[in-house]
Amino acid sequence: MKTKAFLFLLLILPLLFLNRKVNAERTVVNEKPPLAEIEGKKLDNKAIILASYLAKFNSPLQYHAQDFIDAAETYKLDWKMVPAIAGVESTFGKRIPGGYNAWGWGVYGTQAIYFNSWKDGIFTIAKGLREDYFSRGLTEPYSINKRYAASPFWGGKVSFFMQDLENFANQFEVAEQKTAIVSFAPNIAAVSGKLALK
Repeated sequence: MKTKAFLFLLLILPLLFLNRKVNAERTVVNEKPPLAEIEGKKLDNKAIILASYLAKFNSPLQYHAQDFIDAAETYKLDWKMVPAIAGVESTFGKRIPGGYNAWGWGVYGTQAIYFNSWKDGIFTIAKGLREDYFSRGLTEPYSINKRYAASPFWGGKVSFFMQDLENFANQFEVAEQKTAIVSFAPNIAAVSGKLALK
């Protein structure tokens, strides 16, 4: 009897070991990689306006509107400046030399600076404007023009897009207020009707 049990164990042990190894390999193969952490953040009102504005131009930058607002706040810039420069230099990111450079930053002939992402480009440009221009007293498009671009019309074009975005923001806010008033009006009428019936 002991011999049969011993032989049985000799036959079963390799199978058990093999089964464990296969299950371990299945576990490794079927394991899913840990999910990357995604930072959730409510969009700033300016970001909502900017995203809508950029969407008019079918711009890939529309999905990075909050990055524009965050960069402007970080480097104490007008929130419309970095998007406006992208409007002049690349039709809001639609015509770029490559590497997420929608601002013509460091583009000289066939040479260009490339960024790792739109966010990287947005923050690099905002930082560069603060450190290389604003720190020298060049704080508006016409004065920045002298160092930033060869075209004497660059400053006027950037100013145009900044003003266009400002006008869009004002119209956007008015439309939003009208929508709020219209949706609020039926509630007032319902309450007034109930009071009149009392």
